[in-house]
Amino acid sequence: MGQVLGCTQVGQSSVAIKENFGKFDEVLQPGCYCVPWCWGQRISGTLSLRIKQLDVRCETKTKDNVFVTVVASIQYRALAEKAVDAFYKLSNTKAQIQSYVFDVIRASVPKMELDSVFEQKNEIAKAVEEELEKAMSAYGYEIVQTLIVDIEPDVHVKKAMNEINAAARMRVATNEKGEAEKILQIKRAEGDAESKYLAGLGIARQRQAIVDGLRDSVLAFSENVPGTSSRDIMDMVLVTQYFDTMKEIGASAKSNAVFIPHGPGAVKDITSQIREGLLQGNAFDFEKV
Repeated sequence: MGQVLGCTQVGQSSVAIKENFGKFDEVLQPGCYCVPWCWGQRISGTLSLRIKQLDVRCETKTKDNVFVTVVASIQYRALAEKAVDAFYKLSNTKAQIQSYVFDVIRASVPKMELDSVFEQKNEIAKAVEEELEKAMSAYGYEIVQTLIVDIEPDVHVKKAMNEINAAARMRVATNEKGEAEKILQIKRAEGDAESKYLAGLGIARQRQAIVDGLRDSVLAFSENVPGTSSRDIMDMVLVTQYFDTMKEIGASAKSNAVFIPHGPGAVKDITSQIREGLLQGNAFDFEKV
């Protein structure tokens, strides 16, 4: 019945274009209207005022000759006050927007190198938005937002970029590892030097204690046994130490020490060598004084 009487309804967030005998009459806002078709009136169409989104994929080449696919997301809507222009002036809004996006991206990206494209994607989006806003406002559309949502280089280029990045990180890791090993070797050398220094001090003190002990033994033996010389006492002390050493070596089951020459008779030669060394040392100290 409503259709017979020409009643129609315009939904929320949309407008209707009313014509009278094929000529534009008025824009109908949301609500219920009577449009008698018998008087030549009719609803030519409706226009949505909601925000729409159009994703545009554009393949282009950078300044360093790398092919990339730039994905731009365009958010736009028709203006109620310019509904006539939006309805009558454009037959394919999406194709028109896509053409402008292609034009701007293919004019901007070839001026940049690949790394700059990633760094300056906001500038690219801004350039696209400004061009679309200037062009589409004449057709009754508003550009709400323009985003560069993705930049896809060629698969081989992407793989090469990942390899370059991995190599750079490996180089940094290698340098850090080398510095760590260098520090470790320096610390190890410092510790070894300190250990040898302390070991030298210990050996020097040990030898000093041996010399002091021998001196005390010689003095005590000379006092208790009259008529003995210092040489006799030293020979006896060395022989005693020789047999004590041989006893300790024989008591160990895993000893691998070898004395050459071997035998009690060789002690005399050892005594002579030690005595000569002590005399030479004393003479050297005397010359220094």
